[in-house]
Amino acid sequence: MRVVNRSLRVEIEDQMKLHGYNLNQVAELTGINVGNLSMALNGVSRAMTIRQLDALARVFGKVPGWLYELYTEECISEEKLSRPRLIPYLVRCAEVGRNDCIEPVISKILDNPKNVSVIFPVAEKLFQKAKYKESARFYQLVVDNVKDSFSEMLAMSHYRLFLIAQGTDAETNWKSVIQFEPFRKRLPENHQPAALLKLAKVCYSLEKWNEVERFAEELIELSSILNELKALEELVIERHLVYYLGMGHLFKGIALEKNGLYEEAKKVVQDYSDLEWFLRPVDEAGRKDVESFKVFAKANLYTLEVLMGNDGVVDEYAEYLENLNQVNEILSGLTTILKAANIYGFCVDQVLERFSWSIKRFTMFDNDLINSGRHLWFRYHKAVYEFTNGRMNEGIDDTICCLSLAKKMNRHEDFVRCVSLFEKHRGQASMQQIKHYQSIVIRGEMQEK
Repeated sequence: MRVVNRSLRVEIEDQMKLHGYNLNQVAELTGINVGNLSMALNGVSRAMTIRQLDALARVFGKVPGWLYELYTEECISEEKLSRPRLIPYLVRCAEVGRNDCIEPVISKILDNPKNVSVIFPVAEKLFQKAKYKESARFYQLVVDNVKDSFSEMLAMSHYRLFLIAQGTDAETNWKSVIQFEPFRKRLPENHQPAALLKLAKVCYSLEKWNEVERFAEELIELSSILNELKALEELVIERHLVYYLGMGHLFKGIALEKNGLYEEAKKVVQDYSDLEWFLRPVDEAGRKDVESFKVFAKANLYTLEVLMGNDGVVDEYAEYLENLNQVNEILSGLTTILKAANIYGFCVDQVLERFSWSIKRFTMFDNDLINSGRHLWFRYHKAVYEFTNGRMNEGIDDTICCLSLAKKMNRHEDFVRCVSLFEKHRGQASMQQIKHYQSIVIRGEMQEK
């Protein structure tokens, strides 16, 4: 009976014997330099890398993660940790699902709290590989173990967790805003513009208009300051600064509009209608952004005119949306037109008919942070419009659609609003519509329990 005394090198040597391979053959099959392979297997001045172990696993026909439980001897000794080996090892463990290997290693790393600096680059490498769920685990370890509240590493970990958390669940999104917000100004400057824009977008999706305005104003101020600093030092950011300046004005204008401050919103729209003056340095990406904001400004001026009761621009606005031919902009525009129609008594039947094909495509946005909320409000305003015009069947269908979206996004106030709207018109609903409605409401009650 064989004595169980496993080690990395013994296991590899056993596999070489089993397959009848000598050192030169293994080196040729793995692509590893024979000298390096010899030193790694003999433990002479060179430890084995995780890439070499993976290459050996492929040659021996083993599954990814083979012998990872033994690899820790290459990374951790009684005297010290080897960062160059630990970081890629933990990344690979996360990628192949060897969670059983991660826990004991993390425990040893955190015997000394200063070693949390080993964990952060693991999280970053996973994040860059779009392994978001896997990276969140390591970012959370940083958050739980870094005690310096002004640490950039801590701020970045909060930022990444905020980004990872985003979806269509309203409660989760708001919780992530609350957790990240105190750290936004402690990020490295090159990350701050994108972070402020993301905060504004999430709060937009949650209809937190005061917060949208606050983050938008911060973004405008930061963009202006960074633009001045760029004359002294080139700052590498995700997009041209003109994009962030424009988005700051755009979201500020939207926040003012949503709070009913239409004249103030018009002034802000003018601020981003022509941003040529801000282009420094001049590049193609910046010019494209400037042209995009000209389009946004024209659309949003139509929006404000319609919301102020000017029905004379409705057809012109509809033609503009049709020529623009962008489904997300059509969704936003039709939502505004229907809202105004319900307030002022416009007839917009011809507009709905004109965009009937586009309306069928709005379901494509149901997993989108911003447009899923727009789709919900489009259905709500359309339901109210249909009821007002005596089209009960269409109104009930739109109400049920709105109710389903609110349930999916965990938006309780909107859900209650839709329930109230349905109950008001229950008497005109068909048996099939009532059953559909009840299935959504009952499913929601069971989930809450």
